[in-house]
Amino acid sequence: MTDSGAGARRLLSRRLFATSAVAAAVAPAVLGGTAAAAPSDKPAAEDQGGEVRNLTLYMEKLPNGEMGYGLHPGQATIPGPLIELTEGDTMNIEVVNNLDVAASLHVHGVDYDTASDGTKMNDSVVQPGGRRTYVWRTHAPGRRHDGTWEAGSAGYWHYHDHNVGTEHGTGGIKKGLYGPVVVRRKGDVLPDKQFTVVFKDMTINNKIAPDTPTFKALRGERVEFVVITHGDFFHTFHLHGHRWVDNRTGMLEGPQDVSRVIDTKTTGPAESFGFQVIAGERVGAGAWMYHCHVQTHSDMGMSGVFLVTEADGTVPGGGMPM
Repeated sequence: MTDSGAGARRLLSRRLFATSAVAAAVAPAVLGGTAAAAPSDKPAAEDQGGEVRNLTLYMEKLPNGEMGYGLHPGQATIPGPLIELTEGDTMNIEVVNNLDVAASLHVHGVDYDTASDGTKMNDSVVQPGGRRTYVWRTHAPGRRHDGTWEAGSAGYWHYHDHNVGTEHGTGGIKKGLYGPVVVRRKGDVLPDKQFTVVFKDMTINNKIAPDTPTFKALRGERVEFVVITHGDFFHTFHLHGHRWVDNRTGMLEGPQDVSRVIDTKTTGPAESFGFQVIAGERVGAGAWMYHCHVQTHSDMGMSGVFLVTEADGTVPGGGMPM
């Protein structure tokens, strides 16, 4: 069992953005024939010290009839690529629809105008063979004009179709049109590896055991999990041998931080969260299970393996090979 989409998803990691030499100077003036509305109450990305980036995302049908988002034609994955920003950044995403049905890109957790809503209601879907640019904006925490405090965009979010099957994208999500979004706060601790777990009905990343992903890390690496739930059921994510903090980052902020430490979290449809752990910390290398802890759900195949190896790739006790 392997995480077959890990390479493609990580192409959008902090490393790509940190080393990219090309960035757009301004957002597109026209989105799918509709003028882009400038936000009246938010400073521009550059005013917050953010960057403006361009990205192309392809929506395609997979050989088994499922659908996915990808960075290049013929490379769609389930989940789609992880898209990462820092508070203050703006992302211009040109979506190319290589499907035979109208589909869209709808995002949670960031700022966008109605032209980037990704819904039929706001006339922001992409017809078969067409393309459209969606603009996502992020912002840092700050004080509003009335003196109240506004939270920033930092968090673990996600994107998905909002048109295939029904105007709510039920068919698109069912077939795999979804992916993770991470928005950092400046100064956040960065991981060595990132993994995405999507609970959807009785599947993980549209698979059931033994075909669910095996996520691999070396003991001591800092690993980030992004967990998303779709479908019609509540699920309970549990990771064996590892714990995290139930806050924005999954990490304690210092010795006085009294945030709750957990190893299990219940999520409902469209909810998302994330956290970081040190692979094998205090428990060692091994084949550590992750699964939905609703018993009937795990019995039906909602489980996978977090494989932590030693530096030479071995697992003590004759565990799963690398």
